[in-house]
Amino acid sequence: MTVRIERRDTAGNVVVALRGDLDLDSAPTVREALIEAMGEAPAPRIVVDLEGLDFIDSAGLGVLVGGLERARSMDGELVLVATGRSVVKVLELTGLTRVFEIHPSLSAALGVPG
Repeated sequence: MTVRIERRDTAGNVVVALRGDLDLDSAPTVREALIEAMGEAPAPRIVVDLEGLDFIDSAGLGVLVGGLERARSMDGELVLVATGRSVVKVLELTGLTRVFEIHPSLSAALGVPG
């Protein structure tokens, strides 16, 4: 399965929701979507919603880390929404839970009382 990307602007944030598999084949498409989202604001806050991901590999992790570095270089932020066990386990095993700000829901990431 490939990745499906849904994007919307919400409450001063750009939400990029991913569905399917974030792997070697889909990583370039996701990278471009993140770069495009970051290019539209002087200091972007990107919320990457991983709730719909079934699978993520090292190429997918690389895209997320690259996006985080790019956002920080622009004085922006890139935060994640992740609760799915398979995705969270990969983030834990790679130590990325200490690198990313990870939220349990989209509303929490957006700072909306839920």
